[in-house]
Amino acid sequence: MTPRTAGTAGARSAGAFDRFADERYVLLTTYRRDGTPIGTPVHSAVVGPIAYIRTFDPSGKLKRMRRSHDVEIAPCTIRGRVRGPAMRATARILDGEESTHAGRALAGKYPFLHGKLIPWYHRRKDLVTTHIELRAT
Repeated sequence: MTPRTAGTAGARSAGAFDRFADERYVLLTTYRRDGTPIGTPVHSAVVGPIAYIRTFDPSGKLKRMRRSHDVEIAPCTIRGRVRGPAMRATARILDGEESTHAGRALAGKYPFLHGKLIPWYHRRKDLVTTHIELRAT
């Protein structure tokens, strides 16, 4: 079983993100203080009822998620053109073992990008890699 589908067998009712499991990109929509939505195409990995994304600190989306945990995701193209209906979710910033688990899930789905290239780039630029858990609301 691949990391993106691990734990979903026999638990279809709990897999709110199942339709995103095979998507290459999802549009993560976060909200400014004034409520203006900002969409960013990101990679995601689905593990059971949870989706994981990775970003770096400091980033605008992370700053917005620290203020408001309410987000939306929708399948999209690399340029952010939405290709399906959006879904509301709650974001939670991970640390420790949970963050390591999320990183492994992303590396399992995107071996070169999230297994090697993005972590190398974050280290090279002295960026703090941050993993986020998304749960359906």
